[in-house]
Amino acid sequence: MKTSFAVLFLVVILFSSSFIENAAMATSSYCDEKCSARCWKAGLKKRCLKYCGICCVACKCVPSGTYGNKSECPCYRDKLNSKGKPKCP
Repeated sequence: MKTSFAVLFLVVILFSSSFIENAAMATSSYCDEKCSARCWKAGLKKRCLKYCGICCVACKCVPSGTYGNKSECPCYRDKLNSKGKPKCP
């Protein structure tokens, strides 16, 4: 009885860890795609991609377009840097 429980427990752990890894990969590709579209016109593209990626992971959304439209994603809109200015491009 104990061995079957242990085997079942290990199977559940292995299954859940692979599911979490796949979910993280999906979020990363989603953010990469959305941020590339958002930052393609930016003068400081690397910086825009960096902060957009940070905001996307935290908020799980990116506003459409290359500028503005932040009302589509309140979390993205309301994130502030240490100086009190908008963090997300």
